[in-house]
This record gives sequence, structure tokens and C-alpha cells, in this order.
Amino acid sequence: MLIFAHRGASAAHPENTVEAFRAAVAMGADGVELDVRRAPDGRLGVRHDPYPDGATAVLSLDDALDACGDLVVNIEIKHLPSDGGWDPSMAIVRETLATLHARGGATRSQWLISSFSWATIAASRQIDPEIGTAFLTVAPSDDVVDRVAAAGHLAIHPWEGLVDGPLVERAHRAGLMVNAWTCNDPERLRALVELAVDGVCTDVPDVAAASLGR
Repeated sequence: MLIFAHRGASAAHPENTVEAFRAAVAMGADGVELDVRRAPDGRLGVRHDPYPDGATAVLSLDDALDACGDLVVNIEIKHLPSDGGWDPSMAIVRETLATLHARGGATRSQWLISSFSWATIAASRQIDPEIGTAFLTVAPSDDVVDRVAAAGHLAIHPWEGLVDGPLVERAHRAGLMVNAWTCNDPERLRALVELAVDGVCTDVPDVAAASLGR
């Protein structure tokens, strides 16, 4: 099971910061989950919550990726009306993918685009189907699993509290990876391994690595 540091090593450092991402590397995480949204000045910023009006302190996606080194990076694009930045032109998707492309084709397998917005991951697949995509959800029904698989996405990302054996088995039969969010409890982490979950987001990648015997 892959360990994704949720917004970096966010229990040890402020989330979505260079320090948190560098710590994730040092703690032995396999990957990092980070959030991309539109900043007030129009740039792509790495931040979970909407920016306050007039914010100027923006961590760029490029700087965040530099801090992640060679880890797999799950880039959650914040792009719902409730996120305060919905744009039907999907410019944020094109700009995110352009940032990744500029870093070189050899790293393409390092990226995973995820979102709670179906339109966003659909646009990503249309623009560049070689970069994996994942649908974020709380509790995917069988119909949702089938829809995600039929659309050619790589993975489904459910809330860990509702992950069980039948969900994982159905997703795997459909050809999908299951990456759960967000688990910090060692006992539950070990249970997710037993369920054959493919990856887990955690605020404590060092605790996760230790609990899994690494």
C-alpha cells in the first residue's frame, strides 16, 4: 500500500508548504497529496482552502513539485462552485497539465490528477489521457465505480472510514486502484492493507511507515 503524505507531512509542518513536502520525502512517504487552486493574482497556487481576498503569499505548483522530489504526486484540483473558482473553460486543468508537461515527459507516470469535480477529471483525460486521473468521493456506490472505470480513469479515492472489502473487490474487478483518504490510526492503516487498498493519504507518513513495518 502506497503512503501518500496528505498535504505533505501535515501533522509535523503547516499543510501544503515546502517544509511539509520535504518532510514527507524524509519520512519515507511514497507520494504526496496536494491541492491546486486559482490564486487571487491568477496563478496556480497550492492551498486547500480558498485564498483570502488580496492574498499575495502563494506557493506555486512548480515550487511544491520541486519540494516533492521523486515522489508520486496526487494533485487534487479544487474546482467546484463551492471552491470559489469554477471555470467552465477548464483553464485550471490546462494550466496544471502544462506545468507538468514542462517538467519533462520522463516524469509523466509520477503524476495523478484527482478531483471531486467529474468535469475536471474528464477534461484532464481529454487533454492528456497519459496522465492518470482519479475521482474523489466519500462513499462510491457500485454505479459510481462502474462509471469511473468506464470513463477510463485510473483510480477511485473514497473516504477511508467507508472503505470495506466489497468496495475494494468491486473496484479492482473494474480495473481501478483504490486510494483512501485520510487515515492516521496505525490499527486502521494495517486493516486497509489487509483489505488490499492500493494507497492511503495520511497526515503522519512516519507513523504510517512504522505501523506498516517499514
